[in-house]
Amino acid sequence: MNLRIIWPTRRCATFAVHRSIRRQTVERVFGTLKGWMGPCHLLTKRIKNVATEMSLSVLAYNIKRMISIIGVKPLIAAIRA
Repeated sequence: MNLRIIWPTRRCATFAVHRSIRRQTVERVFGTLKGWMGPCHLLTKRIKNVATEMSLSVLAYNIKRMISIIGVKPLIAAIRA
């Protein structure tokens, strides 16, 4: 398929590729969080409580990722610094 037919400029075609990659990256994170939460997505009600619950879930995801990337000891050292 020739991208020139759909997108008249190279900039638009590049944007579409970047958007596709970004969508895949974001979907992976939300898919992981959704798998952790199970069928009952949120255990709390009201926007403030839901925001807190989501923040804690995202924090747990980020800490778990950092442990897998740099390890436990360097992460603890970075937190203490």
